[in-house]
Amino acid sequence: MESSDVELDLQRSVQAVLRELSAQAPALQSNQGMWRWSLHKKVERDPAKSPALVRILLRELEKAESEDLRHVIIPLLHTLMYVLTKATGITEELYRRTYTFCTRLLTLPAPYCTVALDCAIRLKTETAVPGTLYQRLVIAEQNLTSELYPYQERVFLFVDPELVSPSVCSALLLEIEAAQVQQTPEACMRHVVSHALQAALGDACHASALQRKLKASPRGALERYFHAVVAAVEQMASDPSPSREGHQERLEEIYCSLLGPAAAARGRYCGDPLQDPQPSIPLPSPHITFHLWTDEEQLWKELVLFLRPRSQVRLSADLEALDLQGLWPDRELARASMLSTDSGIERDLPSGADEPPGPDSPETEHAGLQRKGGIRKRVWPPDVAMPACWAGPQGLHRRTGVPGGVGELVPGVSRLHTARVLVLGDDRMLGRLAQAYHCLRKRETQKFCLTPRLSLQLYYIPVLAPEKPASCRHSELRELATFLGRADPWYESTVNTLCPAIHKLAEMPPSLDTSRKVDPFILDVITYYVRMGTQPIYFQIYTVKIFRDLSQDPAEDIFLTELNVKIQDSKLPKDGFSPRRRGVAEGPGAELSICYQKALLSHRAQEVTSSVRATGLVLKALPASDTEVSGPTHTPPSAAPVTDHTCLNVSVTEVVKSSNLAGRSFSTVTNTFRTATIQIQSQDQRLLTLLLDKDGRRMFRDVVRFEVAPCPEPCSGARKTKAPWLGSHQLEVEGTKAKPKPLLMPINTFSGIVQ
Repeated sequence: MESSDVELDLQRSVQAVLRELSAQAPALQSNQGMWRWSLHKKVERDPAKSPALVRILLRELEKAESEDLRHVIIPLLHTLMYVLTKATGITEELYRRTYTFCTRLLTLPAPYCTVALDCAIRLKTETAVPGTLYQRLVIAEQNLTSELYPYQERVFLFVDPELVSPSVCSALLLEIEAAQVQQTPEACMRHVVSHALQAALGDACHASALQRKLKASPRGALERYFHAVVAAVEQMASDPSPSREGHQERLEEIYCSLLGPAAAARGRYCGDPLQDPQPSIPLPSPHITFHLWTDEEQLWKELVLFLRPRSQVRLSADLEALDLQGLWPDRELARASMLSTDSGIERDLPSGADEPPGPDSPETEHAGLQRKGGIRKRVWPPDVAMPACWAGPQGLHRRTGVPGGVGELVPGVSRLHTARVLVLGDDRMLGRLAQAYHCLRKRETQKFCLTPRLSLQLYYIPVLAPEKPASCRHSELRELATFLGRADPWYESTVNTLCPAIHKLAEMPPSLDTSRKVDPFILDVITYYVRMGTQPIYFQIYTVKIFRDLSQDPAEDIFLTELNVKIQDSKLPKDGFSPRRRGVAEGPGAELSICYQKALLSHRAQEVTSSVRATGLVLKALPASDTEVSGPTHTPPSAAPVTDHTCLNVSVTEVVKSSNLAGRSFSTVTNTFRTATIQIQSQDQRLLTLLLDKDGRRMFRDVVRFEVAPCPEPCSGARKTKAPWLGSHQLEVEGTKAKPKPLLMPINTFSGIVQ
């Protein structure tokens, strides 16, 4: 195909992607997600098209910048970076043009500047040392052993068998296994060596002869070539001023040692690209493990098992200092301070406390700044108490070829592992994920095991049971996916369109012909999402205290999206703790006492108490309209306590009584308000039924009272201390200073929230 025909074909594919983002035509909606996939497949089958596609994408990006078409910038930028990661024939001039464009985007507001900075950091290294992004990605995702790049990644795919049909589960498992059969460590090492040499040497590399030589090499020789290439790339990439020419010279030496000087010279001077087309070097899909979610602690167990094999095989000295079974808070990481209970006034000290020990006494040596009468209190170091990947937005969440969240959370211990947890299902599955996330965070306060060495990234793909398009139940169960699609248009186009394709895959008969090569669409989209979805959107987790008996301690649970309250027909027993009020008119529903803190733009605390007769309530944690998407869940947790992302939208179905000649009649009206905290109690002999996150398995019956508030970060608030010399007013002031931070659960998207 002529070069002009190639560019015209690629241009049409790029325009189809842009029309998909800009138009709402039904014809385009039916093929949503397919255009991007087919575009990447074209350059994957013919790598020589990569430079032409890079030039086309750069032109479209510059056009979008000049015409202020911001809604297409991030999708085009992700598409461009994905091509650059896999390509080998990109000139230095194209790299520099892309880098310059990303630096210009830094003047735009978030999330454009955040995504652009992430791309610019990666491009700076890739320009000087071509092939770095591909090499690091394959080493981390395939768990290849490398001393110079010891990072490891794994994708955990969780499916609830009660929410997703067995046919869908088996179809996904078969597609994952079929794609990973050919991804042996030897094949991945061959891909790394071939890609690094072709990216550095360009046309001077005889790609076909190189791949034949690597396939014929024994395992020992292949490992030596692999480690030599990795050392050359990593040493040059870590150099403060890397030299592209020096990198080419080093890899040319490895290339000559592989093929010999004579063969290398023939490849440089006699290679004809028309007769010897450049073979494709695939980018292997990440290592994915498939799990049926049947145990509440299954996420914790899988993450610990992810760390254990590496710790048993090879541990550096700094990691040996940490116990994999859990670091108890009274070990070295927990700093013990003395909390004084005396007034600090000398006359208040007990008798004998002011007598200094003798000069030779051992007490003098250990006294230091220790105060008498103190009680021991655990205080975690500031950088340990709030892990960077779990404490909400900490500035930029970037990935520079190194797994996200890499850094020294504990001095001397690097976070070498990245767990990418991907859940499939509906809002009920996300409720279970929120429960597991909350339990994991609480467990980390007791066993400090995962946080120092593991970066946790969460992903979500909506998969619902096939129902009629007009079914309201179908739309109710994908509210969070709808919100993510409104917040991030590229997520809507790429991820939210997967559900029909997954069901079509489940209906197809399994193929027994393993020799025929197929393009796994579902797996390719999952791979694209977990690789390029690096910008999290944070969701507030809410805690609910449930009273079945006001004289006993309440049960506690959490929810993420919705709490539904219904009135039971049963009555309270005669000795119930909410006695029937006199004068309450009989009618549908129940008399409820509602106390809540009203959400105001000024963030001032205004408490409202009312009594209404209602037939039910719904508390929703997600914004209900597009106008509320702009501010919800990307603000830091240090912001004002009552913001969009810590607000519940409460809908009360209130009973209205009216009298006429025919007698009394009752009608209902729905009233809505916004709040962060709310307490509701039944005032007559009707009990309540609570349904959390639309999940019938999480139903609480015979409830008298319940209280809802934002779930606090575990151990984020200071404990109150009673001292005899402090008044009650001083205690209240101290309590307000130790306000706990809210617990936010991140779900990764491509851009975060697009304003």
